[in-house]
Amino acid sequence: MDKLWAGRFKSALNSAADDFNSSIRVDSRMYREDIEGSQAHVRMLASCGIVTEAEADAILRCLGEIRAELDDGRLEIDYACEDIHSFVEKTLTARIGDTGKKLHTARSRNDQVAVDTRLYLRRMADEEKAALLTLVRTLVKLAKENTETILPGYTHLQRAQPISFAQQLLAYANMFLRDLERLADCRVRINRCPLGAAALAGTTYPIDRTLTASLLGFDGICENSVDAVSDRDYIAELAFVNALIAMHVSRLAEEVTLWASYEFRFVELSDEFSTGSSIMPQKKNPDIAELARGKCGRVYGDLHALLTMLKGLPLAYNKDLQEDKEAVFDSVDTVLATLGVLAPMLETMTVRKDEMRKAADGGYINATDCADYLAKKGLPFRDAYKITGALVAYAIDEGKTLAGLSLDEYRTFSPLFEADVYEALDMHTCMSLRSSEGGTAPARVEEQIRKIEEHIHD
Repeated sequence: MDKLWAGRFKSALNSAADDFNSSIRVDSRMYREDIEGSQAHVRMLASCGIVTEAEADAILRCLGEIRAELDDGRLEIDYACEDIHSFVEKTLTARIGDTGKKLHTARSRNDQVAVDTRLYLRRMADEEKAALLTLVRTLVKLAKENTETILPGYTHLQRAQPISFAQQLLAYANMFLRDLERLADCRVRINRCPLGAAALAGTTYPIDRTLTASLLGFDGICENSVDAVSDRDYIAELAFVNALIAMHVSRLAEEVTLWASYEFRFVELSDEFSTGSSIMPQKKNPDIAELARGKCGRVYGDLHALLTMLKGLPLAYNKDLQEDKEAVFDSVDTVLATLGVLAPMLETMTVRKDEMRKAADGGYINATDCADYLAKKGLPFRDAYKITGALVAYAIDEGKTLAGLSLDEYRTFSPLFEADVYEALDMHTCMSLRSSEGGTAPARVEEQIRKIEEHIHD
């Protein structure tokens, strides 16, 4: 089969080199975008008088038929073609003859592949947005059910202070909100039209680039023709956003894996999102959460591959740029697949409030509140801190919680302790008094929920 670039060459491409050069198994997923870009291009050509209306109508009609046949499987992609652009043009020309050959007027594969990629990644960014919104809504729903559920908050993976389970969930919701903001910002830079840049220098035909951009829903054109065909910043940027999404997913998946362990027992994952062991019948493994955690490294690798591929390229187009799609497609696919299982896994898990409370009661996580109690009685905080530390050491030696100490035991350490210390150190009191903006007090958590819901309201 003749290549689009045949004519200059006296012999066919070596078969191994041909296979090495081919990208159709990667870029064939962009057939819709390739056809959409070609339809806009030919409409512009007709508007500018470069092709006739009759020629444009024939091309548009045939492109529509090709799209419909590919959609429903009546037409199969020929993987012997070099790329999806070659396949569509070959099919078009085979059906309508020389008129089909006019489609590529005032266009290069360089600006064609750039517009296909931008159109495709714009659509993928919108799909990622929808998946992230689903996840945030799931976290908010869980948070609403757990504003009073006491959880030991951790620092250094050591029990630290009492918070609500809702507060912990909303921390992740806020991470994903930032991801949504970054995704929207990245989409702005994706949404520029490179068509009309041709190979690198523009074209001698009197085209209307703004019309093409408008027909394709872009916000405007890529202003420099050399940059238009060599720019892959938007691809690397989306891969970076995906890397952050994957990192946030990984942190949440790590916590779920810990919470589901027998050592924590804070949650129980649904059987739908757990697996077993081939040899140990008692096992219920959080494999979905673990895979979500593990996929993060893969998405990091995609970003690193893109940045490394781009770092030494001179302007304008180089064949190295063909390597951009496999990496960014894998990045998008991995993030979408992971988000697709994470939300229902969280929605179907059982929250074990009793185990969370038991861990909170046994962790001396109201010690800061004990020091604050003494400070509010007039003792300098550093002295109060030292006394409370000694009190905790004593309680540990005695095998008691702070709530389990008698008032006489308290007063051994300071005469400032009175009967109201038990109310002050109650876990709900400790949580409710942390009412600074953004804090874990139920009223403040409900405030956070309202703000998030307003932010994601469609």
